[in-house]
Amino acid sequence: MTIEAIKKKLQTEEYDFLRKDKNLGNQMMILTLGGSHAYGTDKEGSDLDVRGIAANTKEDILLGTDFGQVVDVDTDTTIYSFQKMISLLASNNPNTMEILGCKEEHYFYLSNVGRELLANRKMFLSKICIHTFGGYAGSQLRRMENKAARLVSQKQNEAYILKSIQNAKYDFKSRYYPHEENDIKLYIDKAVQKGYNSEIFMDICLKHYPLRDWAGMWNEMKAIVNSYNKIGKRNEKAISHDKLGKHMAHLIRLYIMCIDILEKEEVITYRTEEHDLLMRIRNGEYLDKNRQPTVEFYDLLNEYEKRLDYAKENTSLPDVPDYKRINEFKMYVNERIVKGE
Repeated sequence: MTIEAIKKKLQTEEYDFLRKDKNLGNQMMILTLGGSHAYGTDKEGSDLDVRGIAANTKEDILLGTDFGQVVDVDTDTTIYSFQKMISLLASNNPNTMEILGCKEEHYFYLSNVGRELLANRKMFLSKICIHTFGGYAGSQLRRMENKAARLVSQKQNEAYILKSIQNAKYDFKSRYYPHEENDIKLYIDKAVQKGYNSEIFMDICLKHYPLRDWAGMWNEMKAIVNSYNKIGKRNEKAISHDKLGKHMAHLIRLYIMCIDILEKEEVITYRTEEHDLLMRIRNGEYLDKNRQPTVEFYDLLNEYEKRLDYAKENTSLPDVPDYKRINEFKMYVNERIVKGE
């Protein structure tokens, strides 16, 4: 869909809520694209995702209330309140950071304050993105492997589950009490479960280990196992519509965006340079005849993982965002609203 076609669509009755909702209308600060149209990886039939930010009202500010966000499911539109957006940006939330780096012509509306927010986006950038983008990428990887696993035998499926858990375990050390690598050993052996050819076993040796940290790790591993057991109509539909390539492209894009933030200190949502690569991945060129990710895809993934590791070690970004500057900007905007400016 062309930009002109999208602009016309936004003026239709279907999107009237943008103009009529009490929290939107004149309160709008930014209106832009999300999803594949924002990344430049859309193709014919791609859903149109609309994202934006709306200022809080004078009443919200003085009474300490907040509408949070307005979501229109039918049009896949989410408009965040300014207060909530500031909090999400400060936490380097990947879904909202994208709003700061869209292509210029993809901003369908920018208020003066919206422009100022974009101009000051570097105040939000920090090493926190390593964990937020990395965590989101890990989640995307598990979704990709989950869908791929549904197309293979039980034995291969078990291998996918183990790989997903090992990917999740990679950052356990940064979030849970430290332990040696061999303290939690997972491996595949001949099954004892009825109806299984092989299954995952574990050898665990933890002493004087915090119970809550173990419970956290156990729950994450359990959730991954459970997710592979839930086939359901939604997952069957995703497989039949070849969504696997889309998940693979999203995964690589997340790595690229995080590397940009760490190396260039920029949020670049529309991927001009990597467009052809991402589209080849999305269109299935990195899937084999059984619709499994190829060795070449995992080589590519490994390459970006190495680049990300290097960027993490060599970035000049601060550990945390510039909270002082963020709070000053927030006060500046709220003061203008209260004064009716």
